[in-house]
Amino acid sequence: MPLKTTGRPALPRALLTITALAAACVASGASARDLVVALKTEPTSMDPQYHAFTPNIQLSQTLFQGLVCSDADLVIQPCLAESWKADGKVWTFKLRPNAKFSDGSPVTAEDVVFTLDRVPKVPNSPSSFKVYMQKIEKVEAVDPQTVRITTSELYPLLATNMVGLPIMSAKAASGPAPEGKTTTELNAGDGLVGAGPYKFVSWKRGAEIVFERNPHYWGPPPAWDRVIYRPISNAATRVAALLAGDVDLIEDPPTDDLERLRKDPKLTVETKASNRIIYVALDQNGDTTPGIQGTNGKNPLLDRRVREALSLAIDRDALVARTMGGVGTPAGQLLPYPMFGASKQLATAPKANLERAKALLKEAGYPDGFTMVLGTPNGRYINDSKVAQTLAAMWTRAGVKTTIDANAPAVFFKNRDAFAYSAYMAGWGTATGEMSNTLNSLLVTPNKEKGQGTTNRSRYSNPELDRLVAEASTQMDDAERAATLAKASEIAMADFAMLPIHFEHSVWAMKKEIRFKGRADQQTMVQYATPAN
Repeated sequence: MPLKTTGRPALPRALLTITALAAACVASGASARDLVVALKTEPTSMDPQYHAFTPNIQLSQTLFQGLVCSDADLVIQPCLAESWKADGKVWTFKLRPNAKFSDGSPVTAEDVVFTLDRVPKVPNSPSSFKVYMQKIEKVEAVDPQTVRITTSELYPLLATNMVGLPIMSAKAASGPAPEGKTTTELNAGDGLVGAGPYKFVSWKRGAEIVFERNPHYWGPPPAWDRVIYRPISNAATRVAALLAGDVDLIEDPPTDDLERLRKDPKLTVETKASNRIIYVALDQNGDTTPGIQGTNGKNPLLDRRVREALSLAIDRDALVARTMGGVGTPAGQLLPYPMFGASKQLATAPKANLERAKALLKEAGYPDGFTMVLGTPNGRYINDSKVAQTLAAMWTRAGVKTTIDANAPAVFFKNRDAFAYSAYMAGWGTATGEMSNTLNSLLVTPNKEKGQGTTNRSRYSNPELDRLVAEASTQMDDAERAATLAKASEIAMADFAMLPIHFEHSVWAMKKEIRFKGRADQQTMVQYATPAN
């Protein structure tokens, strides 16, 4: 009997309320002004397939839409596809007949074929969208409103993965390069035509990004005529801009300022627990590694006892309470329980044990420890450089004398992708709310052709983990798949494949007259921001 998956037939009540309010505001003329948003991190590109990076995704999901979308709690909803079903390895998506791109042309099955065909052709992607294309064997346009996707084997995540692949206009984005319009051309707005609630106007790097309402959008019109994004990496400067009235909404105000901001009668503070894991990746690729000294040229991170010692030296509870100001949850795995595939056994973060950490280092042959450099971005995640400094202090107390190398996000990610760090701190959030994509991206053995291990910069490899993640990808029964993923997670954490630190709680501050409910994926999606009244 074929499995039928149609998505939920209606948007969530809260989302309906927001979109109806937005439509009412537009009709009354109450929204005839700009919304100015201060971003903590500027996107690296406007190409929706260049870099799977939250600052990029939250803008591309505003200009474009996927066949499927996710709500604030990451429950999938119909989007450009109004329904879908699976019959074995064949999935059929029915497109909305009224969906149009911002140039007024209809969204057709050929646009979906073009979009999915382009993903593996985009060159030099720092974190490829191929992770969402696994097991897709063939994409066909049955008719203008029907797309058929055939997978190489049973693949329950196909519809969920479509959240991560916003549909591009084949007409606008075609070109002589293998991928059609190049990333450089799309960054300039050439071919940047989507079916989302807003359309692209301009991008002045380091200064502002401007979107305008898409008059051809199929859904309720968003509340604002124009949205102006201003990248302001310094958190204190973002707060100052909000208090001065220069911006309407800011991402991640400093945790030290939250109490003051909550008491300000002119402001509203919104907090949302997220699935973003802040983790430490440890280079496990070869006998030598950069940034470590005092080990006679060996890579101590290849020794599980050393990795365990580094984990035991971390007092996650104290770090969240003090360094994070309580804006986080200590983590024992890479996705918070009870999200899909997270392990109940790992729901509680491990406790620190400094003496055991020292004993393990001695047992591993490092009684005097060694020195190490921890790479970190400065301004990408909440209190990121402070968290890195806290980790360095905790490891130093255990005998691993650690300094940090903090850089602006663009520099950090360039260094990370060049494998310049023996250890680095970073974050990962999944739009699908399922463990499979997290493990597949961060810990499965890298395989560029298959789109596996796309962000596995520690180059960790474990055949049993790979086998379980692959097995889960074909299990159509949700309970079986969740149990397999939980087992894979338990194996990875028992091997200290990487060190989970905490899950961020996202915070937004805004003027009192603005209403924006937070999202578990941390994305600042302006289409869900409305006037408070």
